[in-house]
Amino acid sequence: MQSLLNKKIVLGISGGIAAYKSPELARLLIQEGASVQVVMTDAAQQFVTPVTMQALTGNPVYTSQWDSSIANNMAHIELSRAADAILVTPASADLMAKLSLGLADDLLTTLCLARDCPLLLAPAMNKQMWEHPATQRSAQRLIEDKVTLLGPANGFQACGEVGLGRMLEPVEITEQLIAFFQKKLLAGKRVLITAGPTFEAIDPVRGITNRSSGKMGFAIARAAAEAGAQVHLIAGPCDLPTPLESTGKITRTNVISAGEMYAATMQSTDCDIFFAVAAVADWSIAKPAKEKIKRQGKEAPKLEFIANPDILAEVAKSAKTKGGKPHPYCVGFAAESHDLAKHAQEKLKRKGIPMIVGNIGPDTFGSDLNQLLIIDPSSSKKTGQAEKLQLARQLIQLVAKKI
Repeated sequence: MQSLLNKKIVLGISGGIAAYKSPELARLLIQEGASVQVVMTDAAQQFVTPVTMQALTGNPVYTSQWDSSIANNMAHIELSRAADAILVTPASADLMAKLSLGLADDLLTTLCLARDCPLLLAPAMNKQMWEHPATQRSAQRLIEDKVTLLGPANGFQACGEVGLGRMLEPVEITEQLIAFFQKKLLAGKRVLITAGPTFEAIDPVRGITNRSSGKMGFAIARAAAEAGAQVHLIAGPCDLPTPLESTGKITRTNVISAGEMYAATMQSTDCDIFFAVAAVADWSIAKPAKEKIKRQGKEAPKLEFIANPDILAEVAKSAKTKGGKPHPYCVGFAAESHDLAKHAQEKLKRKGIPMIVGNIGPDTFGSDLNQLLIIDPSSSKKTGQAEKLQLARQLIQLVAKKI
């Protein structure tokens, strides 16, 4: 799936050591389907060459506002008119100051002022430069002018210091650019999501779990954040990075057992939508051993099970009516080994929820692909097989219409 297919991006590069990340960023944007037109300042060419950027993008690189290869000799006008966005990485303190005051003395700054498309900047500078009151005034003025700032991040800097000012990594900038273009169908909404497996301890080293990777739940978290929601992701034990972490749109709570997931969920039900995607264990061990259970010949240990709380049913039961609809709007998930439609329909009624989503096929665990059966009280819809993020975006669109 190419999330930037047919998007035309002007990639501006200003002077700063973080310019070394721009070739990788250009490669990622192109992989996502975008066409990339690079514009560089004189200072930027001290860190990365136009030859490199032209080789990666397949397009000539523009460095001068007096470039006569443009038919009307107005590169600052022509380059932005076909663009879907101008993205400047890195955006130096100098460039931010100029743009915040409306100053334009080279092609990149003139282009940014003469644009009729969105402008996004990824700041990159020493932490003292970022924290300086003048830079903070520049950032605030740019935000007031509807310029989108991506970052900066907190971390190690080329100067050897640590702090705010580090440019986001290319993959983070790419994800944020993709999110920027998504329709904000859930702007102002709060979304709660459980994802991944749970782990029920037998003793300190053993336990009962399942094959859930958490990928579908994490994809829904990303899609909801892309759609403008503030997301609380409650994740069971899984090895996945938090989506769009650098945006602050997703708060993550890590849990292990079903009991911990239940407690975290019930503390967070003041939300608009609840996606119960996690594969929560139905049972746990009544009395987990405090020490490792030793093997006793061929005799197996006797384990006593107790039922875990039904998280989805409890949230649905506590839901109130708002505008004639349940609040939060609860979406359950079902993974079955057989008779998916039948069992999903039964689960929909038993839980008392307005929508349930069935995972079609046994090979979805751990895969980047999935196929969904989406059921509500009056209809059912089967999707085609697609990447989980693509399906998550479709599901977000459907739920946004329902609420």
